[in-house]
Parts: sequence; structure tokens; C-alpha cells
Amino acid sequence: MVTALEALSIPARKEHNPKFFKSGKGEYAEGDLFIGNKVPDMRAVAKDFYPNMSDAEMIKSLHSKWHEVRLTAVFILIHKYKKARKDQTRREELIQIYLNNLEGINNWDLVDSSAPYLLGDWLLDRDRAILREFALEEDLWKNRIAMVSTYWFIKNKQYGDTLELAEVLLFHEHDLIHKAVGWMLREMGNREPVLLRQFLEHHAHHMPRTALRYSIEKLDKEERTHWMTAKDRQ
Repeated sequence: MVTALEALSIPARKEHNPKFFKSGKGEYAEGDLFIGNKVPDMRAVAKDFYPNMSDAEMIKSLHSKWHEVRLTAVFILIHKYKKARKDQTRREELIQIYLNNLEGINNWDLVDSSAPYLLGDWLLDRDRAILREFALEEDLWKNRIAMVSTYWFIKNKQYGDTLELAEVLLFHEHDLIHKAVGWMLREMGNREPVLLRQFLEHHAHHMPRTALRYSIEKLDKEERTHWMTAKDRQ
């Protein structure tokens, strides 16, 4: 699989990715390495490889030093999960593989490409306590997994977990969590604007600016201004 991805490497992307994904010294993805692939190419490679890839090889790929290999392995895991839609035992096995190998899910694209479609889908009609546990851990990526997993609930018109976890994570120290909170609130608001406005009535005046801006992005200009100036009215 590495050879297939290397054949699709784009030199300019390989040069750009370390900066884009913050892999420099002291940054959140320090030391990550890049081949330089486009996401559609990684998806195509995953589609080709998943039918014959063993779980052991997939797990190994989830821990690759190469960012794109890990993301391609995520896409393969999702393919396997979707294929097993009538086999809940197999699906549970794949979810455990995901949860047991989160060390490799260590950047925002890896989280966002996996959490809703694996953990979110799996928990749709199950106990969701693990999301609260993840939200409370001192682990940036587990925190983001908790928040972004709720996207699948939002798609299924279930909003309680999004609101609860948004409050838990609202004052997180990292802007990647502010963005995730704002993004999920926006997605909820696209479907249930009343719920978004109720949340903003309680929190707009003290929300991190990034979370607030993300959450109101789809509202009209006048209403965006109203919420952005909420702090001034306190």
C-alpha cells in the first residue's frame, strides 16, 4: 500500500503538508511524516486494498510513520465496517480495533474522517458513556473524537449529546476543540436553529471566539453580528 501511495505522491503537497498539519517542533503533530497524497487518491487506494487486507496489516498501517498510510488505513477500516452492516459481532470487533489503536488517530483529519462514521454510527443506538469519558480525558484527539462523533447523531436528528459535550468542552485550551465544538453546533443549527439559539443565549457572551464564529457561520449577517457582540451587552 505504501508503494501505491508513493506512486501518487505530489511533491508540492509533500512540502506543504508539514506546515498545514502542524508537524513542526513543539506543534501538535510534531514529527509526523508525509508522502504527499490527495484525499481522493487515498480513498481510491483504500477501495482497491480493503478486500484483501487482513486486520493485522490494517492495524499495522494505523500505526505507520506516514500520515497518509494511517488515513488510508482509516478508510479501509470504514470500508470493512460498512461491509459488515449485517454482522454486528464483526462490527463490534472492528470498533474495538479502532478504539485499541487510537494512537495513530492523531490529527484532526484522521479524527474527522473516522469518528462519526465508526464510533458515532456504532453508538447511535447504544450507551454513549465512552464519549463523556473521552471528553474528560487530557487527550486532545480523544476530546475531538468525542465531539465530532456526535455528527452522526445530528444526522439522525439526535442533538442532546452535541449540546452536552459542547458544554463540557466549551472552554478547552486548544482551538482545535473550539473549532470542533463550533462546527457541531453549526451542523445542529442547520437542522434545528432553535436549539442553536438557545445554546447561544446561554453561552455566546463567554464562548471562545473561534467556537462562536464557527457555530454562527450559516446565520445571516445581522444575526451573526448580534451574537458576536453578545459579550458587549453583558
